[in-house]
Amino acid sequence: MPATTLAVSPNQPAEPADGLHLSGSMRIRYELVDGQARAGFNSSDDLASLRTAIKAVWRNGAIQIVAELNDSRGWGADPGTPLTTSEINTFEPVQAYIQGDLGDVLGRGTRSSLQAGRFTMALGSRRLVANDEYRNATSGFTGLRGDVSAPGGYKAIAFYVLPQLRLPDDGPSLRSNAAALDKESFAAVLWGGYFSRQRKGSPILAEASFLHFGERDRPGRPTRDRSLNNLGLRLVSDPRSGQFEWGLEGIYQWGRISASLGSGAGTLAVSANFLRLHAGYSFPGPWKPRLLLEVDRASGDGSGPGYGRFDTLFGMRRADLAPAGIYGAITRTNLLSPGARLEMAPSKRFDVFVGYRALLLADSRDAFSNTGVRDASGNSGSFAGHQFDLRLRYWLVPNTLRAEFDGVFLAKGRFLNNAPNAPMSGNMRYASFNLTATF
Repeated sequence: MPATTLAVSPNQPAEPADGLHLSGSMRIRYELVDGQARAGFNSSDDLASLRTAIKAVWRNGAIQIVAELNDSRGWGADPGTPLTTSEINTFEPVQAYIQGDLGDVLGRGTRSSLQAGRFTMALGSRRLVANDEYRNATSGFTGLRGDVSAPGGYKAIAFYVLPQLRLPDDGPSLRSNAAALDKESFAAVLWGGYFSRQRKGSPILAEASFLHFGERDRPGRPTRDRSLNNLGLRLVSDPRSGQFEWGLEGIYQWGRISASLGSGAGTLAVSANFLRLHAGYSFPGPWKPRLLLEVDRASGDGSGPGYGRFDTLFGMRRADLAPAGIYGAITRTNLLSPGARLEMAPSKRFDVFVGYRALLLADSRDAFSNTGVRDASGNSGSFAGHQFDLRLRYWLVPNTLRAEFDGVFLAKGRFLNNAPNAPMSGNMRYASFNLTATF
């Protein structure tokens, strides 16, 4: 389900009528992988999964009450399958909140709203906080969020939330699709804000953000005691037919983290960063081709006294990098990746993209991205491989039933072949078949 958006611009369509509105979706997926690049998992694997979402919205004037039940299940996993709460989270009320439209309480021409309860969020570029559509289970938060829009294209978002701990999270419970209510507590807190401006009719968006995430141990659940500040700046232009586009985003992350999960572990100072640059062109024509050149760099942790591995927190990965699920090798940490992508939409029912990325380590002494493969000496080099990515989507029944295929081929490079704990499994191949019904 798409994330709830509170800020409303004058150009958006009118709100639905008062009363009760129901919607939902059901997605069945079968995915398989061969030549797994992640250390410690099956070389070849497959997983069938089902995600069901039912959402109810009751509106009465400026007030709305929203409830959403998600049920994310999987079958066919064994102890060597990379199965986590990102795939399994059964029978969970991921959203249950009340939202109020405060109108122009902050001044003439403004529009404000306030939200309280359980909800999902997709903020800014979604690289730190997202409601990841590809993943089988989403991230939920409990707390407060406020949105304000003002004349001149100004928007602001502020929030204070407790990230929900998805439960159960042990292997046997996940493999049996056991159910338990997710929990939130002040042992994990996320707060911050976004401020952006995009003038009416302008393709240029400027945005600044600050987020703080803090966690501490709770009974039976040791953590790395992360206390991370994140300062982000983003400047992008929207894609428009017959025009060039460009964008840049930078995030600086600092704070502290424990050296390990041990109760007596020392504390390390954090200094990490993420940078993304892209440029593209949208060609006119019925197929709407869009060519994008991009480079992403997320720092890794070397041998120095501090900690330099960038933490993407609750960010998405599919829109930029690669699928999650049992592929899951590539995420926004210890990564340097230039690439290119071609997107096309030959009809209203069919869209496709094909992409290529070179995969390198930002720091050759740290584990590569999400693989767990590491050479602390740095002697295995920095080149991890070439990734080729394809996605096809087609509406079998417009707006009701859509089929999707995702395929990835990772030709492993020197690092993924020679690092001490690299799986000797050959090149990595992944395929995902999806069928989604919505109502």
